[in-house]
Amino acid sequence: MTVLRLRGFDIHKGYLDAVAQQQLVTALRNVVVRAPLFRPDTPYGKPMSVRMTAAGKYGWFSDRKGYRYVEAHPSGRPWPAIPEEVLAVWEAVTGLDRQPECCLINYYGPEARMGMHQDRDEADFSWPVVSISLGDDGLFRIGNTTRGGKTESIWLHSGDVVVMGGEARLTYHGVDRIKPGTSTLLEKGGRVNLTLRVVD
Repeated sequence: MTVLRLRGFDIHKGYLDAVAQQQLVTALRNVVVRAPLFRPDTPYGKPMSVRMTAAGKYGWFSDRKGYRYVEAHPSGRPWPAIPEEVLAVWEAVTGLDRQPECCLINYYGPEARMGMHQDRDEADFSWPVVSISLGDDGLFRIGNTTRGGKTESIWLHSGDVVVMGGEARLTYHGVDRIKPGTSTLLEKGGRVNLTLRVVD
């Protein structure tokens, strides 16, 4: 396994082997049964191109009221617990005793993308954010701590894990595009991205 450091982001290439990836997908199916994927609106009223759900104490949510964490799925039910297989990745790559309180699950179809943004809805930015890629390749773009300026991009493959901490914690980042057909992990194709966050 290779660890690349790009603008403060630690990118663990090929961190999860094929068996571990499949175990994660199986665990996530159980989450999605209890908390189905949904497509939130941005505060500007435009539907996001990704579908999402979550596990843990909190889920991330967006509508005309803004971006925020909530304690229940849009159905009104509490979010399912974060699977142990997911927590094991967090513990291994961060070495922290503190566990994340949110596992945001984003599903990217062939046309989905995620604009450049900062993860800043959490109470304490000293805790890292961990991102796990499953399925088709995604072109991950890394910017700066302010909008604009030169950016760098890297393809994230199924099984890659990214740790955003320290100097990278408030760096702008996004997903420009998905490369369909680059993985057979997901039955219907696409990419699943898990982001683990300490919220409180």
